[in-house]
Amino acid sequence: QVQFVESGGDLVQPGGSLRLSCSTSGFTFSTNAMDWYRQAPGKQRELVAGIGIGGNTIYVDAVKDRFTISRENAKGMLYLQMNSLKPEDTAVYYCHTTLGFQEFWGRGTQVTVSS
Repeated sequence: QVQFVESGGDLVQPGGSLRLSCSTSGFTFSTNAMDWYRQAPGKQRELVAGIGIGGNTIYVDAVKDRFTISRENAKGMLYLQMNSLKPEDTAVYYCHTTLGFQEFWGRGTQVTVSS
């Protein structure tokens, strides 16, 4: 059974940093691309960052140079280091992958950026 458990979300002041983690199980992590998505209140879920099996990365323009996605294949862990956080980064952040034609999501972790 594929499972994702996100953690690390918190309330942080603008300009602060957070590191999100996603613990995975039930599939071969090292052979799958992984993504972080986020969903802000009243908005559609959007891709934030992705990482391929070779470590290549992509980022949405809004987070480039502030966020870093990484993976630890031996532990089945996905990370998102978020620096210089802005109020517009406030959202629930989700771990995601696609296996075959099926998408898998975690339950998300809440990030709130506010003074």
